[in-house]
Amino acid sequence: MFRYFENLVDPFVAYQETNTPPTRLWPFMLEYTRPFYRLFFWAALISIIVAGVEVGLIYYMGRVVDLLSGSPAEVWQAHGTELILMAVFVLLLRPLLHVVDVLLLNNAILPNIGTIFRWRAHKHVLRQSVGWFENDFAGRIANRIMQTPPAAGEAVFQVFDAISFSLAYLVGAAILLMAADPRLLLPLLIWFALYGFLVRWTVARVGPASQAASDARSAVTGRVVDSYTNIHSVKMFAHDAQELDYAREAIEETRRTFQIEMRIFTIMDAVLVTLNGLLIVGVVGWAIALWMQGSASVGVVAAATALTLRLNAMTGWIMWALTSFFRQLGVVAEGMETIAQPIDLLDAPGAEPLQLGKGQIDIRDLSHHYGRKTGGLDHINLTIQPGEKIGLIGRSGAGKSTLVKLLLRFYDVEQGAILIDAQNIAQVTQDSLRSHIGMVQQDSALLHRSVRDNILYGRPDATEEQMIAAAKQAEAHEFILDLQDPQGRIGYDAHVGERGVKLSGGQRQRVTLARVILKNAPILLLDEATSALDSEVEASIQETLYGMMQGKTVIAIAHRLSTIAQMDRILVMDGGRIVEQGGHAELLANGGLYAQFWARQSGGFLNPEAAE
Repeated sequence: MFRYFENLVDPFVAYQETNTPPTRLWPFMLEYTRPFYRLFFWAALISIIVAGVEVGLIYYMGRVVDLLSGSPAEVWQAHGTELILMAVFVLLLRPLLHVVDVLLLNNAILPNIGTIFRWRAHKHVLRQSVGWFENDFAGRIANRIMQTPPAAGEAVFQVFDAISFSLAYLVGAAILLMAADPRLLLPLLIWFALYGFLVRWTVARVGPASQAASDARSAVTGRVVDSYTNIHSVKMFAHDAQELDYAREAIEETRRTFQIEMRIFTIMDAVLVTLNGLLIVGVVGWAIALWMQGSASVGVVAAATALTLRLNAMTGWIMWALTSFFRQLGVVAEGMETIAQPIDLLDAPGAEPLQLGKGQIDIRDLSHHYGRKTGGLDHINLTIQPGEKIGLIGRSGAGKSTLVKLLLRFYDVEQGAILIDAQNIAQVTQDSLRSHIGMVQQDSALLHRSVRDNILYGRPDATEEQMIAAAKQAEAHEFILDLQDPQGRIGYDAHVGERGVKLSGGQRQRVTLARVILKNAPILLLDEATSALDSEVEASIQETLYGMMQGKTVIAIAHRLSTIAQMDRILVMDGGRIVEQGGHAELLANGGLYAQFWARQSGGFLNPEAAE
């Protein structure tokens, strides 16, 4: 039974992806919940029926009071069958209706609606560009991905568990009172109007207050995760106190926004208790007055009393459900600031996969300043022949990393073009472009998974033998066999910790090298690929790198000039331009910027701040 209801909706069902999700709340909610429309209909219908049954029971209790005015024998003889049938209904049919109601909500809708929001939101965010991620806290992005689905689920739950039920109950209560005596409807209508004003006042304030509180909580998460992610720097500089102050500022803002939110609920509760007192006195008092005048039976008084007491108990729940509904919508609205952002880096319409031939790279009048007037690259023209090995050096900020990012199309170029085998990379699919490029970065961060998973990230379909061969080529196999994590996993199954923190810098770099070796891409980018290695290991890895480079088009960034001295050509960048190029001996003979760098380096390292 549970499995039947749980499988009524597949949260991973195929859907039409969009690069520009709805940016308004209700279209956003309707788009994400489209697979649930049929279930919503049945959930609403069952909820209304359940509410009608509850009101009918109160009406029938009043009827029972009137029936008991005769002798027991007469009552049983005249109404015994009726009472038995009602007992059967209460014992069997009423629980069955409630069971179907909660199965639809708790098992068919709630687990799946949270899943569909989380899955589609994560899928959309993963399509964003590297630059998009660089403009926000990873912790805040993750927090919004995690808190939006349960908020959306809670909002939907309140619609069918409370709002539709309570509306149906109020309509049923009005019909019951009007059937008993139309005059009993008047105090209910007056109360309902005042209650409506209270709901409107509360909802108008809870939504913005809830969104402000949600924003504040996301800011706390972002700051805390930032501290934890960079815990080595925090400890290295003994800045625990500074990080506490940094977090305390956001935590205090969270407290302040939450206080404002709770003040609204306190005022709501105080006014609600007063209104409920007016409801009880108005309806019950009037019913008693009608009975004293002979216009109403004792059963009517009993039914009116039971109904108002039930409404009195429900009003707080209804108000809380309504405020919870709008509060959760506020959380969803805050999450939409991330989830509903349009994809900022798209494949061109009709983009085809990159057809790699020899691997020639042409850079034509390339300029990119990240939307500013300075920095980045300025009118770069360069042709890299198939199989050519290029060394790239320059001061920090000279534009080396920008060139690599643009080649990977992490950003769209602002001016000019990059072509690979005469194909503009802006006109091919991003995945096909990056599948042909292998890169080893200076920051050799790994996934918080096993060593095997990290190496196979380069080529998931590789065999175990191919993976081990790549690890051996990267001088990583021996130390991998000695690894063991706290859960007892050993060797290639050992997990490396967040960003690979359980490994040394050199070990992380060698695992990264193994991953790129396994990928075996025809274009190779090296960004300080051996910077984390000691001299002995570097000498061995250099041989590996030179072996990797055979037959590939290579761009290598390095501050350690000895690592690129054997390149076919060395490019010297300064101020976003290529100011010198040539072989090592040729550049030294020219006595230019490269010669100055070589003269000033210590232990083979380039001083990136060296004066001209």
